[in-house]
Amino acid sequence: MKRSWNSAVWIGALLVSLGVISYPVFFVRFAALRDFPWANLPIIALGLGLLALGLARAFRHPDLFRGKIFGSVLSVLALGFSGFFLYGIFIGARHVLPPSAGAPQVGQTVPDFTLPDSPNHPVSLTASLNSPFTPESTTRAENTTAKVAGVILIFYRGYW
Repeated sequence: MKRSWNSAVWIGALLVSLGVISYPVFFVRFAALRDFPWANLPIIALGLGLLALGLARAFRHPDLFRGKIFGSVLSVLALGFSGFFLYGIFIGARHVLPPSAGAPQVGQTVPDFTLPDSPNHPVSLTASLNSPFTPESTTRAENTTAKVAGVILIFYRGYW
């Protein structure tokens, strides 16, 4: 009986390579995919799954499928390639950012600033802090005393 090529090994290795290489070439251009590789991880996982399926075929049915040695070598290379990618994205990227010596600390007083809101009206920090806050509707707020508003500022550190 003639043995056939194990297509799962080849397609799996191709998908792992495509998943790893497509991140810096294509997906890094989009902000939603740059910070976390949402599109690349399923491609890599599917490729590794196909490699495992191809290896299982090769070792369970060696009389039907080729690829015991080459599939094993290709699987180890693909696993190393994807491991290098995951290390670079999740661990190595932390060392790229410079230390933030001048970053604001918790409880630190923030200087006053003015930014536009969604309808493009200027809103300042002091105006927000000094405005009355009414948690209920305006009709019920007339009966109660107005409370002073608070402001929460959240700073996102990025490298864009």
